[in-house]
Amino acid sequence: MQPRPPPFDPRALDAFVALAGAKLWSARLAEIDRLAASGPRAGLAIRQRHAVELAIERLRGPLQRPPSTPELHAARLAGEAVALAARLTPHGRTRLAERLHADLRGDGTLMSFFHLLRTAVLQRQRGFQVAFAGFEQDASYDLLLTSGSVEAEVACDMVSAEEGRLVHRGAWSRLADRMDDDLRDWLTRHPGQYVLKMTLPYGLQGGLRAPAAEDGTVTSLHGRIRRLLETRDRGEHDDGLVLRIDPLVLRGDQARQPTLLSSLRQEYGPEAHLSVTTAGPYVFVMAARAGRENEIATAVRRRLAAIAPVRLTGTRPGILAMFVEDTDRIEWRGLRERLELEGEARQFLAHKAARPVIAVTCASRFELFGMPAPYAVEDGELRFRNPSHPAARAAALAPAVLSSV
Repeated sequence: MQPRPPPFDPRALDAFVALAGAKLWSARLAEIDRLAASGPRAGLAIRQRHAVELAIERLRGPLQRPPSTPELHAARLAGEAVALAARLTPHGRTRLAERLHADLRGDGTLMSFFHLLRTAVLQRQRGFQVAFAGFEQDASYDLLLTSGSVEAEVACDMVSAEEGRLVHRGAWSRLADRMDDDLRDWLTRHPGQYVLKMTLPYGLQGGLRAPAAEDGTVTSLHGRIRRLLETRDRGEHDDGLVLRIDPLVLRGDQARQPTLLSSLRQEYGPEAHLSVTTAGPYVFVMAARAGRENEIATAVRRRLAAIAPVRLTGTRPGILAMFVEDTDRIEWRGLRERLELEGEARQFLAHKAARPVIAVTCASRFELFGMPAPYAVEDGELRFRNPSHPAARAAALAPAVLSSV
C-alpha cells in the first residue's frame, strides 16, 4: 500500500488556481456542475472524470469532512505544479500555463498533467535528476532523466480505455439516463421484474460530451427501445442490434441495487454494461454487450506505435510513460492479472518502431490517487524493459526501466 501523503497546504492550492487562471478555473467548475446535472449516471461519470479539479476545489473551501487519501494526493501534485513553476524559466512557466489552459478546456482534464508531475516525482525518488525539457526547451519529450553521465528521455502520454471499447461507457451512461422515465412508466403498466438484454454488434459510440453526430447513435437506440416497449413483442433483431425482454428472477435481498448489480456483474461478466431502474418494488435492468471483447491493451499498443517516432529523438534511451484513463478498479486489475498490458507492450517492443524505446510504463488513476493493492500497482507503475535496446542493462537506468512483472 502506498503511504498516505502529508497534510496539504491550502495556500498551494490557491496558488495552483492562480497559475491556471482564476477566471478559467471558475468557468471550468461551472461547466463540470452543468454537465454533472445531465443525469445520475452521466453525472457520476463526469465527477469521476474531473476528480482532480473537484478535489482541489473542495480542499480550498471549508472542510465538512477530513480529506481522503485520493484528495491528498491531488493536493500534493497541485503543490508540485506550483513549486515547478517557481523553478522554471519565464519561457518554461509560459509553456506550463499553456498546458494547464489546454487541459481545462473541452475534453481535457488535469489527469494527463498530473501524470506528468507524478512521473517526475517517481523518478526523483529513484535517484534521478529530472529536467522538464518539454517546458524549458520545447522538446518533443517531457522529461530528461540524468544519472551520472547517463541520460534518458521520458515522453508522458495518455490513452482512454474507451478507445478499446465498441460500447463506450459515456454513451451508455447517457442512454441509461434517458431511459429512466420510459422504464418507470412501463413498470407502472407492467408490474414485475425484467431484464432487457442487448447485443450491439457495431457498438455504441460517443462520450460524455458527445457531439450531435455521435449523440445520434444514442438517440436512435433510445427510440428503438421505446418502440419495443410500446409493442406486445418482447424482442427484435437485425444485423446491427438484438433486443430481448425477459423476466428477471431475483432471490432474497438481490433486489437491493448494490447487491443486484454485483449479482448481475457475476452473471453477465465484467465487460457487460448494466443499469438498473426501479419503480417502487419493481425492477427493470438493461444489460448490453458489444460484438467483440474489449481491446483496451491493444489500444495502448496502437498509441505506443503512434507516439514513439514523434515524441522520442532516438539520440538517448527513451521511456514511454503511459496513463490509461477511464478504467474502473476491476477492469484495471484484470488488464494486469491477465497480462494483457504486458503482452501488447512486449509486442510493441519487438517492432522496429520501438528501437529508441528502452522501456514502456503504464499507470492509471488508481496509482496516481494512492489506492492500495491489488487495485493499484504497489511500485506505482508497470514497467516493461526492451531487452534489445543497447542500454537495456545499464545499471544507472535500472530503477526506471527494470521490468516490474
